[in-house]
Amino acid sequence: MSSFPGAEDLAEYIRRNYSGRVVEVGVGYLPDVAAILKAGGMDVQLTDKEARTLGHLAAEKDDIFSPRLDLYLGASLLYALRPPLELQIGMGEMAGRIGADVLVRPLGDEVATLPGFSRKLVNFGRARFFLFQLCR
Repeated sequence: MSSFPGAEDLAEYIRRNYSGRVVEVGVGYLPDVAAILKAGGMDVQLTDKEARTLGHLAAEKDDIFSPRLDLYLGASLLYALRPPLELQIGMGEMAGRIGADVLVRPLGDEVATLPGFSRKLVNFGRARFFLFQLCR
């Protein structure tokens, strides 16, 4: 059982809709979704402003505003739980570079507008989040 409400449903949505690598940006100390995805066999990369180990998961040190491109290449999705607006904007810039979608589970009503992306609210089980997809 996850301590993050809706984590299982959010992980299930990601598992059903994405393949290959997914990257959680700014994981902090709440790796619930990543742990569920990893347990299901997905390739999950975690990043945060400081490197740390969270249970059996390792978060790589990275700054989305001056990113290590190797952490993101090949990702089909960048996602974050409760990211501030500036982090969402940085995620959009990186996702645009690599051709990935962006999924944001905001804390409140802090949801960015990402140039070049469409945005929709998704309700999936107990998970509520915004999905940004590149306009093609």
